[in-house]
Amino acid sequence: MELEATQTMTQFGAAGLIGVLWMWERRLNARRERQLSEAHDHIIEQRYQLEELLKVVADNTRAISSMEACQQRLAALLEGMRSRLDRQPVPTQD
Repeated sequence: MELEATQTMTQFGAAGLIGVLWMWERRLNARRERQLSEAHDHIIEQRYQLEELLKVVADNTRAISSMEACQQRLAALLEGMRSRLDRQPVPTQD
């Protein structure tokens, strides 16, 4: 089909050749626009996924920080209990 259209257009000389070049340019331009649109859609989708991933990382960081704080408080409590036990006199058997 393209070959026939090209042959038909070129029989009109320079004007036909210009027409063929114009059609060729439009087709390539449409293809390029489609590629750009697809690339843009892909980038937007990746951006959404990255935002979701960052939310998960932030939530996990908060959870780990909270757990670490609890462990530090628990360790301090245990250390305090150990200190009190060490200070108590050892019962002697008479």
